Amino acid sequence: MIITQEVHDISTATGTMRTYLYRPDCEGQFATIIFYSEIFQQTAPIARAAAILAGHGFVVLVPEVFHELNPIGTVLAYDDIGKDKGNADKFAKRLEHHDSDTEALVDFARSLIFCSSHIGSMGVCIGGHLAYRAALNPDIQGAFCLYPTDIHSNTLPCDKGNDSLSRTGDIAAELVMIFGKQDPHVSSEGRKLVYDKLEATEAKFNWLEVNAQHAFMRDEDIRHDPALALQMYLQAVAFFQRTLK
Repeated sequence: MIITQEVHDISTATGTMRTYLYRPDCEGQFATIIFYSEIFQQTAPIARAAAILAGHGFVVLVPEVFHELNPIGTVLAYDDIGKDKGNADKFAKRLEHHDSDTEALVDFARSLIFCSSHIGSMGVCIGGHLAYRAALNPDIQGAFCLYPTDIHSNTLPCDKGNDSLSRTGDIAAELVMIFGKQDPHVSSEGRKLVYDKLEATEAKFNWLEVNAQHAFMRDEDIRHDPALALQMYLQAVAFFQRTLK
C-alpha cells in the first residue's frame, strides 16, 4: 500500500505539538494509531516504523512527545548528548501533560475525514510507557507497548497516586506488553511488578518476554534484531486489525 505523509501543528493544553501523520494514499476511512517515540522524538527509525504501520492500512500519528521543552521539529541524536537531553526532558514533563497531549491527538484524529472513530496507541521505550498511559483515555481501544520504561519504578513526575502503575485498574483497553529479558532498564523484578498489577486489576492483556536487549526495534542500533522486529510489526498489525474494527 502506497502511503502519504503530512505535518500538522496541534494545539494542546501545554502548547503547540508538532505531529507527523502517515496514511494510506487512497480513498477511505482508516483506524488511527498514535505512535509514541523514544526520548529522541521522531528519528529516522521512528519514521520508518510509522510508515510500516501506515502501509498496512492505518493512519499513524507521531507526536513530538517533549514539545514543551524543545523548539518545534527537534530531533535528538543517538549519542550521549542526545540521550542526556532526552532523559532530562523525560523527568521534566509531568504525566498529566502527556494525558492532555493524548486528548488533543484523539480530538485531532476525530476531526479528520480519513480517520474512522477507532484509535489505538503504540510506542517504544518511554513511548511504550506513553502508549500504556494513553490507554487511560477511554477513546483508546488497544495499546501495543514495546519495552516500556518507568512504569514499574514510578520515576516520572506526576500527582500523588497518578503514576501509571497505580492507575492500571482504570485501563479498559486491551494491552500487549512486550519486554526484552536482556533489557537492563526493566529488571525481572520490575517486569513482575507490572505483571502482578495487571493480574490483580483483572486487566485484559497479553504478555510476552523475548530474548532481546533494549531498543531491539531500532534499526540503526547494534542491539537491533531484524527478525524479532518483523515479528513485532506483524503482531502489532494483527492486534490493531482486531481491536480497532
